[in-house]
Amino acid sequence: MSRREAWLSAGLVFAVALAVRLWAAAQVPFGIPEDTTYYWGVARNLAEGRGFVSDAIWSYATEARDPATGAFGLFFPRPAFEIWLPLPSLLGLFPMLVGGSTTYGITLPVAAVVGALVPVVAWRIAADVAEERALTAERARTLALGAGLVAAVALPLVLPSVHLDSSIPFGLLALLACLLMVRLVRWPPERLLDARLIALGLAIGVAGLARNEAAWVGLAWALVAACALRGRGPGAIVRAVAVPGVIAVAVMAPWLIRNWLAFGSPLPGQAITNAWAITGNEIFAWQDPATAAEYLALGPAVWLQHRVDGFLHNLLDVLLVPGAPIGVVGLVVLPWAARLRSLRPLLVLALITFLVTALVFPVQTRWGTFLHASVPAAVLLLVAGLAGLDEGLAWVGRRRGWTRPVAWLAPLFAGLGAILFMVPGVIAYGGQARATEAEYVDLGRRMAEAGVPLDGAAPVIANHPIWLAEIHRVPALGLPDEPVASVLDLARTFGARLVVLDGDHGGWPDRLASDPDAACLVPVPLPPPVEEAARGAAFRVFRVACP
Repeated sequence: MSRREAWLSAGLVFAVALAVRLWAAAQVPFGIPEDTTYYWGVARNLAEGRGFVSDAIWSYATEARDPATGAFGLFFPRPAFEIWLPLPSLLGLFPMLVGGSTTYGITLPVAAVVGALVPVVAWRIAADVAEERALTAERARTLALGAGLVAAVALPLVLPSVHLDSSIPFGLLALLACLLMVRLVRWPPERLLDARLIALGLAIGVAGLARNEAAWVGLAWALVAACALRGRGPGAIVRAVAVPGVIAVAVMAPWLIRNWLAFGSPLPGQAITNAWAITGNEIFAWQDPATAAEYLALGPAVWLQHRVDGFLHNLLDVLLVPGAPIGVVGLVVLPWAARLRSLRPLLVLALITFLVTALVFPVQTRWGTFLHASVPAAVLLLVAGLAGLDEGLAWVGRRRGWTRPVAWLAPLFAGLGAILFMVPGVIAYGGQARATEAEYVDLGRRMAEAGVPLDGAAPVIANHPIWLAEIHRVPALGLPDEPVASVLDLARTFGARLVVLDGDHGGWPDRLASDPDAACLVPVPLPPPVEEAARGAAFRVFRVACP
C-alpha cells in the first residue's frame, strides 16, 4: 500500500466514522449512564472556575482533605475522581473554553472526533494482519479498509463515542499502545531511549488518566516483551519494559500527587473493596460496606456463580450481542487468529482485562467495569472475524475454482449486520436519554409545586445523585441500600431533609413496608408529570421527619 493510498484510506475511514458518530451524538442529548454526566459536571465546574469538584457524593469510603482546615472528611463540594479519572472531563473542558458554553451538547463533537479515531486504528491493525499474512494487494486493501469501515458502524464502538466517557479515550490509547508493541517486537529497540518506547510510555501514561486498566496495558507489554525478546537477553527485556514504565508513571505523577493531597492516597478509593461486592450496591454503602469476611461466608457455590455470571455478562452482554455478527465470527476464529503476531499484544490485553474483571470483580463487572474497558477486545474480535472470513472465502474460492475475487463479501456481511444492530440501538439509547433528562427536569417543577423545592439549601439523598446534582445544581448524596436507620444517620450527618427514589434501588422501596423506622420518611405527594416525562410517576419523594 502506497503512502498516498494509506492516507486516503485512513481519511475515508475517519470521515465515515465521524459522520456516523455525529449522527449518533445528535440522538443522545443527555448523558447516560451517570458517569458520563459526572464527567460533564466536573468539566463544567472547571470551566466555571470551581476546580476539580463535584456536587454529588455517591461513594463514602474515601474521605477528602478539607482545604480550609486540612482535616479529612466528607463535605461539599466534593473533590472529584476519588475512583474515576479525569481525562474525559479534560476533553470536555476544551470545547467549553473555546465555545464559551458549558452545556452538555458542546462536548459531543470532541467525543465524536476521539471516537472516530478508533476505526482508523482498527484499519491499521488489519493492515498489519494483511501484511503478516502476505495477502495480495486487493485482499489486503479489502481487509484493512473493510475493518475500518465496519468499526465505523459497529455498535460497541459507536455508542461510547456519543458522550463524554472513559471507554473511548482509554480504548484509543490502548490500541495505539498495541500497535507500538507490534513494531517493537518486529524491530526490537537497540537504544535505551528508542522513540517507540517513549511513545509507548506516553500512550500508557495518558491511558492511565482515563482508566485504571492502563495497568493491564503495561502488564500486556511486559508479557509480550518477555516472550518476544527472550533471545536477546534479560537486559533487553528490562530496558524494553522499564523505559515505558518510567515514562508512564512520570505522565501520571501530577495526578497521583493531586490525589495524594486531596484524598491522602494516590491509589483509587474502594478498588479493593469492589472485589468483595455481593450485590453491587455496596459502592453506595454508608454504614455497611462490603467486607472480605461477609463475602467469604457466602461459600464456594456462590463464589463460583458470581464468576460464571460475570464471565457470561462480559462475553454475551458486552462483546457478542452488541458486536454481532462479526464479533461472534471473531470469537470462533480466535484460536486461529491468536497465531498472528500482529494481533498478539491486543489478544493478551483483551484476555487480561476480560479475566480480571470476570474473576476478581465478578459482581461489579455487571455494573460496567469490563464494559468501559472493552474497546480493545471489541476491535480484536472485529479484526479477527474479518481476517477469518477472508481466509474462509479464499479457501472456498480455491476449492471451487473461482476466478473472480470475493474478499469484499466479508466486510459487506459484517458491515450490513453491524448497521442493523447499530441504528436501532442508538435510536433506542437516545430515546432513553431524552426521557431521563425530561423526567429529571420535570421533577424539579413537581417538587416545587409539592412544596419541597430543589433549591440547594440542603443536600438531597437520591439513588441517582449525579443526575440530580448536575441537572438541578444541588448537592446530592447517594442512597445506601441499607436500613432506614442508616439513611436517617446519613441525613443527620449532612443535614439532608429529602430522599428522592427513582424506581427500585436494592431493597428500596420494599423495605419501607417492614422497617421499624419507616415512619421517619414521610411520603410527599407529587403532582403528575408532563407528557414528555410520563415515566416520572416512578419517582417517590420522602421528607425526613425524625430529628
